[in-house]
Amino acid sequence: MKEFEFVVTDPVGIHARPAGNLVRELKKYADSKITLTKGEKTVDGLRLMAVMGLGVRQGDTVKFTVEGGDEEAVVTELQAYLKENL
Repeated sequence: MKEFEFVVTDPVGIHARPAGNLVRELKKYADSKITLTKGEKTVDGLRLMAVMGLGVRQGDTVKFTVEGGDEEAVVTELQAYLKENL
């Protein structure tokens, strides 16, 4: 299991379009289970409504947990995606 935190810099946070794009990106890693945690709430990264339900805004910290598959590669690719898009 690998974990990392990411501070969202997008001015509107993770609303509908960025959440949809994020879920689409996470689906590429089908052999890994990826969860997102904000505060006390943890959700499955593949569930669009759950990701949107976190209510992530600019400046919020989200913890990503990756289990299974090639965790190191997934974390590296996911961090690069987040820096470019959120």
